[in-house]
Amino acid sequence: MEAIILKRSSCDNLAIAESKEWLVTNGIGGYAAGTVANLLTRRYHGLLIAALQPPLGRTLLLARLDETVLYASHQAPLFSNRWSDGSIAPDGYIHIEQFHLEGTIPTWTFAISDALLEKRIWMQPGANTTYIQYRLIRATSPLSLAAKALVNYRDHHSSTRGDGWNMQIEKVEQGLRIHAFAGAMPYQILCDQAAVEHGHEWYRNFELSVERYRGLVSIDDHLLAGNFQINLEVGQSVTFIASSENNPILDGDKAYSDRRSYENNLLALAPAVPPQLCLAADQFIARRSSLIDPVGKTILAGYPWFGDWGRDTMISLPGLTLATGRPEIARSILRTYSQYVNQGMLPNRFPDAGDLPEYNTVDATLWYFEAVRAYFAKTNDLPFLEELYPILVDIIEWHIRGTRYQIHMDPSDGLLYAGEDGVQLTWMDAKIGDWVVTPRIGKPVEINALWYNALSSMADFARQIGKGSDQYDQLAIRVKSGFVKFWNKVDGYLFDVIDSPTGVDGSLRPNQLFAVSLTHSPLDPGQQKAVVDICARHLLTSHGLRSLSPQDAGYIGHYGGDMRQRDAAYHQGTVWGWLIGPFVSAHLRVYHDENTARSFLTPLLNHLSDHGLGSVAEIFDGAPPFTPRGCFAQAWSVAEMLRVLSNIDGDHLREGFVLTPNSYLLK
Repeated sequence: MEAIILKRSSCDNLAIAESKEWLVTNGIGGYAAGTVANLLTRRYHGLLIAALQPPLGRTLLLARLDETVLYASHQAPLFSNRWSDGSIAPDGYIHIEQFHLEGTIPTWTFAISDALLEKRIWMQPGANTTYIQYRLIRATSPLSLAAKALVNYRDHHSSTRGDGWNMQIEKVEQGLRIHAFAGAMPYQILCDQAAVEHGHEWYRNFELSVERYRGLVSIDDHLLAGNFQINLEVGQSVTFIASSENNPILDGDKAYSDRRSYENNLLALAPAVPPQLCLAADQFIARRSSLIDPVGKTILAGYPWFGDWGRDTMISLPGLTLATGRPEIARSILRTYSQYVNQGMLPNRFPDAGDLPEYNTVDATLWYFEAVRAYFAKTNDLPFLEELYPILVDIIEWHIRGTRYQIHMDPSDGLLYAGEDGVQLTWMDAKIGDWVVTPRIGKPVEINALWYNALSSMADFARQIGKGSDQYDQLAIRVKSGFVKFWNKVDGYLFDVIDSPTGVDGSLRPNQLFAVSLTHSPLDPGQQKAVVDICARHLLTSHGLRSLSPQDAGYIGHYGGDMRQRDAAYHQGTVWGWLIGPFVSAHLRVYHDENTARSFLTPLLNHLSDHGLGSVAEIFDGAPPFTPRGCFAQAWSVAEMLRVLSNIDGDHLREGFVLTPNSYLLK
């Protein structure tokens, strides 16, 4: 696999350059993101989106630096804008000679006459600070660089109309200080080498094409806070610093060296996994402080808009932390979430506004058992298992006697029942007003596969710490016996839901794969093979598995339009990248063929240079060419690739990768 490098033929093609997005993160929930074309297409694009209430409270502060260079009588913009009338002005993308990722650091090379100017962007780990550095690497005379700082102060989900909004902007030593309004957190834009003039002019009517495609408000305004000016000699660099911190590191070269060292240390922990995936994994790990752990960790489900979700966190934990050699992060996450167990349930979501967690999920808690199992299998950390064991016991007891949303074990067959009108508790959770698009009230197949896996794991945990395991062994036997109800004898695969208000749901969906892929399977070998084969024939695509068979009358092959249209398609045929993980695990279990299993992952490895550069998208269209949609970087999509890649043959995998001092290259 080639390094993630885009040459001029791609960079100068606006359709390509604006469709490829970059991402840098700071480990506390803040990020910067944009396109190769330096053109805003989302409300989530900006150079500093600070997590003011880590890991949430994400607020756009510095939207962009609009750079123009003057060199040997040539004046050239390096940025591009799309306006509300559809026009592109200026068209600075035409000066991009090359774009590449240096680790996770987006790096552009601009060609202006015989001059080459390099630009890179990164964030300081643990701080709401972004660095934008320019270096003149070739020229025959000095080059003048002017940069307009366009700022904002809004939630990253929102858009801005600047009418009547007067921010306080003042010159400070080395730059500008912006105070958006009373009660807002002040922030600064600094450059110790540049002359600066402050301003206050609203630039109006930026058109955000992806938001328009998504049926959302697509017009945004940003405020010109000031102009920076500097002359560069060959070999000279200049660094702009955008920060809401009181004392950001002001030495750009040191900040850059620190960032590179940070990423090299990550790679050293995981020598057996693809470097770009290893670095992508770190982008989802963020700090969530708690009473017992001020530096506790969590997982952000996806960029640019998701926060930390219980379900996504537990599914992602093995791949993002254990496969990358960071079991201490896994331990911290498991401990952090253990504090939020309530009535036997893990929270599904921590709201952005900082309100109480939401407990509207049945599967997050069951995935917690699998995450604990994976952690213990990796570390043999008996004291930590003993610490969590009482919490796990309490969870099982709540599920047996019943908790929220009618989640309870049916005493007649040992299976878990869940759900009530107007609520969607499984991962197929699209809901439009009062319309639950994929109602799964009853006994969903993956929930009961997870329930069987949790009970079997609990029996193992009890034996490990010297506790009695008979109760859990017996419960698991009951569930395995009851699980036969899911077998569709006519069609030769598993029903998706049984005992629902409308009877049995025979939709061909990928949820049945978990009855094969999880460590403890309730199926016999023949049934396992039948499930894998039918999912391979009807659901498997290059980029994951369809959420519904194309032969189903409810199938929708394209994900797009307004929110109602998108949510209607979300689980009705849309391809989910993360499902490649359980499919590959199930295929390995049935066929024991590592080479074939590895081949299913190749298209997604190639996808690392397709869309969210260096990462894996959330979803794809169900119909060819399987266009990526949704979040351009999704935690469980990356995590499941890492998990199964590390399980297949880590040493063999690493043979295909080369790490050089200046870049992370895939052969």
